[in-house]
Amino acid sequence: QVQLVESGGGLVQPGGSLRLSCAASGSSLDYYQIGWFRQAPGKEREGVSCISRNDDDETYYADSVKGRFTISRDNAKNTVYLQMNSLKPEDTGVYYCNMRGTDYWGKGTLVTVSS
Repeated sequence: QVQLVESGGGLVQPGGSLRLSCAASGSSLDYYQIGWFRQAPGKEREGVSCISRNDDDETYYADSVKGRFTISRDNAKNTVYLQMNSLKPEDTGVYYCNMRGTDYWGKGTLVTVSS
């Protein structure tokens, strides 16, 4: 059974940094595009970033996070990361990872950016 587990969220001040992790079991992440999404209170879930299958090595970022967030993968650990720098209050939300093209989602990790 495939499971995705997000971690690394927390409370951070504006301008701070966090690194989120998406760890997988039951499947190898390098066969899939992996996406990070977030959902702010009262808002729709939105795409934040995506990394292609390992052999393509392409990345995508939403305009709102471009230049501040970096997605990467560690195949040895079967984990995808989202490094988030220069965080803003509008980055607050629950962050989820997803194996693109599947219904496999983690349960999310909460990021709160507030002074």
